[in-house]
Amino acid sequence: MPALPRRRSARRDEPRTVEAIALDRKLVDLIDEHSDAVFRLAFGILHDRQLAEDVVQETMMRTWRSLERFRGDASERTWILRIAHNTAIDSLRRRRDRAVAPSELPEVEDPADPGMRAEGLDRLASVGKALAALDETSRSIVILREVEAMSYQEIAEALDVPVPTVKTRLLRARRVLQAADRGEDS
Repeated sequence: MPALPRRRSARRDEPRTVEAIALDRKLVDLIDEHSDAVFRLAFGILHDRQLAEDVVQETMMRTWRSLERFRGDASERTWILRIAHNTAIDSLRRRRDRAVAPSELPEVEDPADPGMRAEGLDRLASVGKALAALDETSRSIVILREVEAMSYQEIAEALDVPVPTVKTRLLRARRVLQAADRGEDS
């Protein structure tokens, strides 16, 4: 069997192109500017810090691979958050069989009044359950609007849904979360 030609790899002593250096610098800037938002979105979807950190890394790798193809049709933030959303959903689908119940997560020590703390934890658990019960798109919309303060148009572009869908799902999700915070069944 004849030997396959070897791919030539870049050597350290070979000069890098100006374009390659500019792309690397651009990636560093994008990471500095958007990695926190990517993490918050991923964590909101996955409810797991480690998986969210993995999604941040995977998102930035996907961003780097496709940076040359970015056309600028949307803002960089919208583009990156769309990649992050898709990456987080992919990760969520891969781990559905290994879901951990919120009651199994460790608690953080808090010196506050135990009665108020218990009430706050109950309300937080109710809202957390309600948020987790939302479909992935509605949950992403809530996070992008309430945490990332994105406009309806930016959310629509990031998630590839119409603006009226963003508004409707956000309204319905807010109602579900408010009912959960008041202790009502929705």
